[in-house]
Amino acid sequence: MGATLAVNLPEIVKAAVKPLNSAPKIRIQQNDTILFQGDSITDAGRDKGNSAPNNIGALGNGYAFLTTANLLNTHASKQLTIYNRGISGNKVYQLAERWEEDCIALKPNVLSILIGVNDYWHKFSGNYDGTIQVYRDDYRKLIDRTLAALPGVKLVIGEPFAVNNVKAVTDAWYPDFNEYRTAAREIATEYGAVFIPYQRVFDEASNVAAPSYWTGDGVHPSLAGAQLMAEAWLAVVK
Repeated sequence: MGATLAVNLPEIVKAAVKPLNSAPKIRIQQNDTILFQGDSITDAGRDKGNSAPNNIGALGNGYAFLTTANLLNTHASKQLTIYNRGISGNKVYQLAERWEEDCIALKPNVLSILIGVNDYWHKFSGNYDGTIQVYRDDYRKLIDRTLAALPGVKLVIGEPFAVNNVKAVTDAWYPDFNEYRTAAREIATEYGAVFIPYQRVFDEASNVAAPSYWTGDGVHPSLAGAQLMAEAWLAVVK
């Protein structure tokens, strides 16, 4: 099983990202600053008392860490500076509340955002009264604010994803959750951002191994799932 997965992982990502091959790709440049932003999927247990770039503890143990390790290895001569500022539980408006310190002040050249699952999940569980329109509006305001402060920033927008029939995620999530996926894609198109189709990536992966192999609760990736996400990110940023 392990050998089969190792062989198929690049093919899983290729199959998922291929329909978007016409989308722009980002090229890593000398001295780039790269920032990962989002919720717990990006946070991945990072040490929030450690603000250093390129640091194992500060990057957490998820896809941002795995992606950074690859980038620092592949582009060793480019002197990259890479941060993770994901915070567990965040929704778009909570990104906005800390955006000046956790984004603008860092002056990223490449900004990667994965946000949306909590905007739906917390509404679904009755702990938040935001709507899909609030998500769209808040997201657009956040990007407008970012581009006003950092007009040259290159944007990567990750698709919110959920793996059905794994613990927290059930049929009751649908079709409403799909609206958040669609909104993220539309916003990426509107702003000329690179879009990562994480839902398609996990759907393709679930044809190779059980969905529970890739995520423990339907939302948070396993170690294998985090590597899957890193592979998808690196497929659109070179």
